[in-house]
Amino acid sequence: MATYAIGDVHGCFAPLERLLDQLNFDPAKDNLWFAGDLVNRGPDSLATLRFVRALGSSAITVLGNHDIHLLAIYYGLRSAEKDPTLAQVLEAPDVDELIHWLQCQPLLHVQRGFALVHAGIHPHWNLKTATTLAAEIETQLRRVDSKDTLSKLYGPSSNDWQVEKNTDNRLRFAVNAFTRMRFCNTDCVLDFKHSCAPGEQPSHLKPWFEVQHKLDETVLFGHWAALGAQRLPGYCALDSGCVWGNTLTALDLDSLQLHHASCEKG
Repeated sequence: MATYAIGDVHGCFAPLERLLDQLNFDPAKDNLWFAGDLVNRGPDSLATLRFVRALGSSAITVLGNHDIHLLAIYYGLRSAEKDPTLAQVLEAPDVDELIHWLQCQPLLHVQRGFALVHAGIHPHWNLKTATTLAAEIETQLRRVDSKDTLSKLYGPSSNDWQVEKNTDNRLRFAVNAFTRMRFCNTDCVLDFKHSCAPGEQPSHLKPWFEVQHKLDETVLFGHWAALGAQRLPGYCALDSGCVWGNTLTALDLDSLQLHHASCEKG
């Protein structure tokens, strides 16, 4: 039995199939962990969602910012006009079932000495704090039935965890940290403007994982295509920019070997 953690698919279903063929993936005995952003930008978000959902207990996926954005469009909080690749999902006969399934997915999954998250774990949080916040958000997401309820969790927030005292603001900040974080300053104030590779950012910013004290668990994350797939001490970045024509990456959690499948752009 093998377990593989896979980076951002972004609706690139054909490359996902190629990667799983390369891994000789058997859903009867193997498991997949997805680092979020199953949908948007790529050509087949609908097939991707249906496939991962059909895997049942053989797959775990944490929510990414594009997954939550799909929820926001479905509930009328955002317009679908700028995201034509999501139209196939929103117009599908099983859209209600897919959205309900997506709402029930976690933001953080901890198992086997790994912590799987889409963007990262805020430097001010230990794993207990992150787990508690994720559980609160997951409970609220499962209750979402309108744009008003989702707006409490999805949208702009301050960039500074220390100033968030109101419960709704704290959870909205946490959603942004779990799903959108890349850089922060030495005071751990987040920066959402820069998505470049480390070394190209303004000098006052650092990657969040260089500021955070190391956790006992190895943090697996996606979201940062410019960073690329690589193993770092205490971390493993999994987004290798498949949707931009690069590769889709899987990490074998037993051997810690990285596997890649080529991805046509589109």
